[in-house]
Amino acid sequence: MALRNEQIVELIDRQKTGYSLEQPFYLDTNIYEHDLNGIFMKSWLYAGHESEIPNVGDYFLFNFANESVIIIRSDADRIKALVNVCRHRGSRVCIEAAGKASRLVCRYHGWTYELDGRLQGAGNMPESFDKSSVSLKMIHLKRFNGMIFINFTEKPAPFESIEQELSQCMRPYGLEHAKVAHRQSYPIAANWKLAVENYSECYHCAPSHPEYSLGHGLAMPEEEYADLLTEVMARADSCGLSSKSVSATYLNSSGLGNDRSYDRYPLIHGHVTGSRDGKPVAPLLGDIKNYDGGATDFQIGPVTFALAYCDHVMLYRFTPLSVNSTDCDITWLVNESAEESKDYDLKELTWLWDVTTIADQHIIERNAQGINSRFYEPGPYSKMEDFTQRFVEWYLDTLKAEVAS
Repeated sequence: MALRNEQIVELIDRQKTGYSLEQPFYLDTNIYEHDLNGIFMKSWLYAGHESEIPNVGDYFLFNFANESVIIIRSDADRIKALVNVCRHRGSRVCIEAAGKASRLVCRYHGWTYELDGRLQGAGNMPESFDKSSVSLKMIHLKRFNGMIFINFTEKPAPFESIEQELSQCMRPYGLEHAKVAHRQSYPIAANWKLAVENYSECYHCAPSHPEYSLGHGLAMPEEEYADLLTEVMARADSCGLSSKSVSATYLNSSGLGNDRSYDRYPLIHGHVTGSRDGKPVAPLLGDIKNYDGGATDFQIGPVTFALAYCDHVMLYRFTPLSVNSTDCDITWLVNESAEESKDYDLKELTWLWDVTTIADQHIIERNAQGINSRFYEPGPYSKMEDFTQRFVEWYLDTLKAEVAS
């Protein structure tokens, strides 16, 4: 049975600082609905990359929970986010995950929409019918360094703060001049918070990800790689990166917690990028001139993360499908001029984070199975789980505000 709102508040208030969440936060259906309304319907969510829709009429769908949005290039300079719900009787308009259209046609009764969502035609309607009153609903969309973000709420938090705070550290990668080399979905049988918590810490990396840990300093405590990071940052400017962009965490507009950040760390054992052997797998990105021996983690919003190497970038997005099911969507970006088979081998480009994410699927699902046990109780965080702890604190504050609203 779902918890009542007052019970959820009591649960939040008794949460022990420095410990993982109690069981109902992952299993309760009312908490899950509050998560959807208070976080996913109000946050800026990564939808895709502009290179996926280069021509007028190109579109792809962004789906999560019960929602579906058409991300479409309505003309050469404009991209729209249209709710994929026909204004007649609510049918999905676009069915395929991606495609190209000259018009958007609902297959149920033939209502036809312009690429910008305006109703073009609807047969056998009365003379008094006003087409202008039933356009497809449109939600907020922002474009940032080639990335497309959407927001469902009527008055979203300003996106400009994200642009201002992350522009300097992201600029060298030139993601507006990148393209999608590969995109893949990894379904996870677990609550979305377990997936985000797992991604937010590397305490598990050494025992669980030998392929990743071989080349990434983040798999060890920060004090053990501090000197290596100093060496990386000393090379940064000469390689086209910024020696000033080391680490930062920003509060969101309501002051509730961390929803955008970046963190620079060294690669180890001669690795210069994230690959099977640590050697380059694609041409350098943007303004980068050489490999400085480091990598950068970015966070944009509560469920979108990026790992930037000098020659490719992965974008991670976690979205709920149900209370106990999550989609992990990964996009691999390379320089827009790179040609597959000539400049990069797709299998080698994706190898490390495919094998790592498959391992994470199993880790997170085993975590979910244990949390379902009647014997589960929250345990203490380690010092390598500080970001996960900050996420949990942010989550609890956000949930409490949503329950009280």
